[in-house]
Amino acid sequence: MFRTFERAELTADPKGLSHITVKSKALGRRADVTAFVPEDVEEGTSLPIVTLLHGVYGSHWAWAFKGEAHLTARALMAQKLISPMILLMPSDGLWGDGSGYISHTDADYEQWIVEEVPTIAYQLAKACSPASPRYLAGLSMGGFAALRLGAKYPRLYKAISAHSSVTHLDQLASLIEETTESWSAEAFDQDVFSALEGAKGSLPRIRFDCGTHDQLLAANRTLHKKMESAGIAHTYEELLGGHDWDYWKSNLYRSLLFFAE
Repeated sequence: MFRTFERAELTADPKGLSHITVKSKALGRRADVTAFVPEDVEEGTSLPIVTLLHGVYGSHWAWAFKGEAHLTARALMAQKLISPMILLMPSDGLWGDGSGYISHTDADYEQWIVEEVPTIAYQLAKACSPASPRYLAGLSMGGFAALRLGAKYPRLYKAISAHSSVTHLDQLASLIEETTESWSAEAFDQDVFSALEGAKGSLPRIRFDCGTHDQLLAANRTLHKKMESAGIAHTYEELLGGHDWDYWKSNLYRSLLFFAE
């Protein structure tokens, strides 16, 4: 009946989570976001905004329901390893098996993430405003977007982080059923290194990692070597694990600590 089947089953404490549906101008339709807002945040503190991007076949609930991102953030805050921050976990726009968070001819999935999603935080928490520092992270397709969008909009993000990242559109195209003919054909929209190399202005701080049993390991190693050769400052780690939620749930803390630095 279905090519893919992703089930949302939250077994963890949902405290601080909320689900929002908005009508997006960039998409021309409704879209969903799951958000985590910590308690007792003082107004006017410029609460950091962290956007977490999911992978193919997923949706807005993936980082919370499968990755328990809010529990990771809450635990790090309790240990005072990170300052309070809001997590925004948007859907990619729900095009086909995955939109790539790229501009298409009929909808702009990039601007949905870059321009519209952050404004949701302003309505959820008085401590958030356009002055709030912004960070971007993602897994797989979401990692591709985090690295590419961070490079394309370097003034908007303080730091970016990617887990098990797709590094080129060709890898993503092999995972989805639909054709990518309607997607932007610009090199910086299809290839992470092209976006990083062509960045206008100083890049945000960058880190990315990949599992030692991940099918994207070779591609991540190649990206790392290209960035080294080009003198693009970054942190790259290879960690035990594969392309799955056990890996992403276990290593999200690395992104949040990186942002807290």
